[in-house]
Amino acid sequence: METEFKNKVVIVTGGSFGIGRATALAFAKKGAKVVVVDRKENPETIELIKKSGGEVLFIKCDVSKSSDVKAMVSKTIATFGHLDFAFNNAGIEGESAPVQDCSEENWDKTIGVNLKGVWLCMKYEIHEMLKQSKGVIINCSSVAGLVGFAGLPAYVASKHGVIGLTKTAALEYAKDGIRVNAVCPGVIKTAMMDRLTGEKEEVEDQFISLEPMARMGTPEEIANTVVWMCSNEASFVTGHAMAVDGGFVAQ
Repeated sequence: METEFKNKVVIVTGGSFGIGRATALAFAKKGAKVVVVDRKENPETIELIKKSGGEVLFIKCDVSKSSDVKAMVSKTIATFGHLDFAFNNAGIEGESAPVQDCSEENWDKTIGVNLKGVWLCMKYEIHEMLKQSKGVIINCSSVAGLVGFAGLPAYVASKHGVIGLTKTAALEYAKDGIRVNAVCPGVIKTAMMDRLTGEKEEVEDQFISLEPMARMGTPEEIANTVVWMCSNEASFVTGHAMAVDGGFVAQ
C-alpha cells in the first residue's frame, strides 16, 4: 500500500478541516496528488500537505451547487489529467430540533449539502472514472446513517440517504471497475463535535458515554480507514457501509 498511491489523484471534499483534512494528509503522505475541496481554504492544511511532500490543489466549491461541482472535477482533470479516488466528505450537522420543529430552510440546506452534494460529486466523478474503467469512491455517512438520533431529523435522513445512494452506485458500476463504499464515523473529536457539545466537558462526557470504548475517535482513525478502503487490499469491497465507531452500533 505504501507505493500504490504514488502519483494517483484523489479528491477530498470538506478537505480543509477535521476528517477531510486528516484524510487529505494521509493520502499525501502515501504519494498521492490531493485535491482539497472546501468552501473555505485552510492555509495550514495546504502547508501540512506540502511539508509531507505531497502535491496539492485547493478548489473552492459549494458541493450543493451543480455548477461548482462540475467545475471542480473539470479543474481536477485539467490539472492532473485523471481521477483515481474520491472521498466525498463535505457535510454539515444542521440545526438541532425535533421533527415538528425542524425548519424547511434547515431541512433543505442539510439535505442539499450532505446528500445532494454527495450525489453531485459522484455524478461528475464517475463520469471521469468510467473513461479509465477504474476508480474508488468513498462517501462519508455516519453512525447516524445506521441508527436514529433524536433532535437531528435532517442530518439523520441525509446520512441514511448517503448509504442508500452508495449501495445503488456500487451496484450500477460494479462491472465497470468502480468501487463505491461509505464510511460511518462514530463520535469523533472534530470542530463539528465541538459545535454540538459547545465544548462543555459535561456534554462531551455524555457523548463519550455512548461509546463502548469510552473515548472519542480521532480524524486520523477515519482517514486510515478511507485510505484502506481505496487500496488494493479492499479490492473485493463495494456497496459496504463501514462503521468506524468504537462499537457504537454494536450495542
